[in-house]
Amino acid sequence: MDTDTGGGGTPRATGRVVAIRGGVVDVAFAGDVPRIHGLLTAGDVSMEVAALLGDGVVRCIALVPLRGLGLGAEVTDTGGGIEVPVGEAVLGRMLDMFGTPLDGLPPPETALRRPIHRPPPPLSDRVLRAEVLETGIKAIDLLSPIERGGKTGLFGGAGVGKTVLLSELIHNTVEHHHGVSLFCGIGERSREAEELWREMGEAGVRDQMVMLFGQMNEAPGVRFLVGKSALSMAEYFRDDRGQDVLLLIDNIFRFVQAGSEVSGLLGRMPSRVGYQPTLATELAALEERIASTRAGSITSIQAVYVPADDFTDPAAAHIFSHLSASVVLSRKRASEGLYPAVDPLGSTSVMLTPGVVGQRHYDIARAVRRTLAEYEELRDIIAMLGIEELSAHDRAVVARARRLERFLTQPFFTISAAAGTTGRLVPVADTLDGCEAILAETAFERPESDYYMIGGLSDLKERAA
Repeated sequence: MDTDTGGGGTPRATGRVVAIRGGVVDVAFAGDVPRIHGLLTAGDVSMEVAALLGDGVVRCIALVPLRGLGLGAEVTDTGGGIEVPVGEAVLGRMLDMFGTPLDGLPPPETALRRPIHRPPPPLSDRVLRAEVLETGIKAIDLLSPIERGGKTGLFGGAGVGKTVLLSELIHNTVEHHHGVSLFCGIGERSREAEELWREMGEAGVRDQMVMLFGQMNEAPGVRFLVGKSALSMAEYFRDDRGQDVLLLIDNIFRFVQAGSEVSGLLGRMPSRVGYQPTLATELAALEERIASTRAGSITSIQAVYVPADDFTDPAAAHIFSHLSASVVLSRKRASEGLYPAVDPLGSTSVMLTPGVVGQRHYDIARAVRRTLAEYEELRDIIAMLGIEELSAHDRAVVARARRLERFLTQPFFTISAAAGTTGRLVPVADTLDGCEAILAETAFERPESDYYMIGGLSDLKERAA
């Protein structure tokens, strides 16, 4: 067996590259074979062991471009797995999957490091807290309240406003969140990463926030593992510091996509719709680490891209099963300019029960949904015959529904400069009062356009003045 002391006195096994295919490297070892998830290095190239092929050969996923690596190159087993820095030193920083700075500042000064592959907390340590995280966004707080210590998904196709809504949730919750916030960008555009970094600095919340990015142009192994790096950092604040952590992920579908790329590179046979056969296992290994324990909680809000707006897609279906709240964004509502384009009939939450949000909130949310569902059924009749052909009762339903649709729109802080508006953060009480007032009306003095892009109903008086 070839060994290398690496200057530390501990012998480390070395092997040779025997095959390179895309981002996959096969390495042969003469003696001790590295473990699964072991970190290997060949010069500047880092690789993680993904499979043991037998006869001392391991198959690795490259985590950096393979420029300069050739057959026969010497590979060293580091003797451990990938570890990331954790603790106070990472707050206010923008880092990559390894914890290396992306913000041009020196590396975080900390001796605390954690492996990125960790088991979820045992069931005996988990706790359930039936608490709602108030966001100040009317459509979400009313129809799909977010569970504190739970997982919420923002579902939508391309261009319906997932990233803008996630940015607004960051703005509204990080400012009032007393714990630590962690943003994980999986397959992010570099433009979005830079914008978010700048916005968080301008909002003055960056000091209590960590930002990790595995960008679009990076190796699939990096995009696949950056979420686990983020979770290791979040788990330190939860378990060791006893803090509540707000974990924001954009976009969890890119994690599935990167897993599919890795699976294809490893030579696995594709499963349904071309996804990897290990989709459910890989997603569960990530999602089950997001939990509340006796020490603290991790509340996760995840953007989920839905391919071709098909909610039966295996990736979307598997992600749905892990969530306590689902905020579905509708392309139809986005095309009508109703932003945020939250689908009131498709969005759900386990928190929307009388025992958690209260009987009044539950009743108003049900009445809003019922009114909007009746309006949806009447749309075809209106399109064919005109609204004049409806009964007086149905015309009143349509009037209420159209005002409710517009009342549930809201100007956002994060795009106020581009939109020329002033953002609004609306307390749940104001949302309930506004919806209740609209539902109680039978004849409206104000046109429906007055209800568009306002905060509470008190804004109507300001607009009139």
